[in-house]
Amino acid sequence: MKEIKGIPKVSRIQFYTSAAGILKNPLPFHHRNFEKLGDTFQLNVGLGRKIIFSRDAAFADYVLQKNQKNYHKSPIQTQDMAKYLGKGLLTSEGELWRKQRRLVQPAFHKKQLANLLDSIKAAVVTELNKIKTDKPHDIFPVFNDLAFQTVVKSLFSSAVGQDEINRLQYITEAAQKMLVRELRQPYFSWYFKWGGPIKKHLALTQEAREILKGLIEERKKSHKREDDLLDMLLDARYEDGTAMDEKQLIDEILILFTAGHETTSNALTFTSELLARNPEEQEKIFSEVQKAEAESNDLMEFLRKCSYTQHVIEEAMRLYPPAYFMDRVNKEDDEFEGKFIPKGSELLFSMYEIHRHNKYWNDPEEFNPSRFQDTKATAYYPFGAGPRKCIGNNFAMYEMIISIAELMKKYRIEPKTAPIEITPLITLKPKNAVLQFESRT
Repeated sequence: MKEIKGIPKVSRIQFYTSAAGILKNPLPFHHRNFEKLGDTFQLNVGLGRKIIFSRDAAFADYVLQKNQKNYHKSPIQTQDMAKYLGKGLLTSEGELWRKQRRLVQPAFHKKQLANLLDSIKAAVVTELNKIKTDKPHDIFPVFNDLAFQTVVKSLFSSAVGQDEINRLQYITEAAQKMLVRELRQPYFSWYFKWGGPIKKHLALTQEAREILKGLIEERKKSHKREDDLLDMLLDARYEDGTAMDEKQLIDEILILFTAGHETTSNALTFTSELLARNPEEQEKIFSEVQKAEAESNDLMEFLRKCSYTQHVIEEAMRLYPPAYFMDRVNKEDDEFEGKFIPKGSELLFSMYEIHRHNKYWNDPEEFNPSRFQDTKATAYYPFGAGPRKCIGNNFAMYEMIISIAELMKKYRIEPKTAPIEITPLITLKPKNAVLQFESRT
């Protein structure tokens, strides 16, 4: 492989001496090197493998949008993640991805999602009613259950039992934790492969596939329409008139479980943490929600009227983007602003750093939802960018607006001043998100 040129290097010794800290949280290591070496640097992780890290938004736009045809997702998603989730929209490439995107896209059109809003709200209200007001407690499990229940009910309506939901949720999260271990500890790859952990988690994934297969078969046999996401996916047809085969359908559903609940639960938790530190924002949302409900009984119209609530969520996702990095590999040699990128280079863009860069944002560390009111944000990638932008971005935003609106209707979050803690895994997860709630009634 040709040499990367025009990009400063981090020594391998520095990487190995920082390995323990990187395993726990790689973001401080990234930040130190960005501050020292500039907005793009390269890291030799051994065995001839080099990774280019960047917080340059222009570089990200070039790779994700302007020259996206020369870049594909890295083996982290197309191989490592795919072995647990299959070849769905998130993990596929090339013609398979294009074919699936065209097929699945209509199911996530705003008009189709309008049919799911009542189910989404019902799932949200049920889970938020479980919040206790008598003592502080970790809010992440509540939002984690809420997001998973919302995805399941949007897919399967009421046809899935709580035991099955719990098992699917456990397997989804166990597979992610295993993948993190594989990515953060490549020097243990021999043990993961031959010692049994990968085999164990692949068996769990197969169990999840069998549960989903049973749910799909029950739906087909029932001849009953629920007009949920499963019906939309079963109705979808390729250009030749054929439907998805069962394996591909299960792959797409596994992707929806993982991408559809993980990022949303993280974003809702971080939004709540920020609202605890900015109580005046809670009252702004509460007033907006009261006004929106008084003016319309239609949920889609309600969502349009909750623009400030949306800005609060957008600002939370700027400071704490659930998809805090995006990776690509170039198919052919490329150049960008004096940087030579040989074919097959691994690129990793830090959305966490881009979203907090003072080159792109005024007072980037400040929580200020109003920054989204007047102009369309640039250097902002909560759902990715370009053709691979998250297909479920509208679904996720509707769910989050409803969740925060309902949360503020029912509760006040008591003020909190301690720093927000994070755990960067495949997504950026909250840590010790302990809050106390006061009922508004």
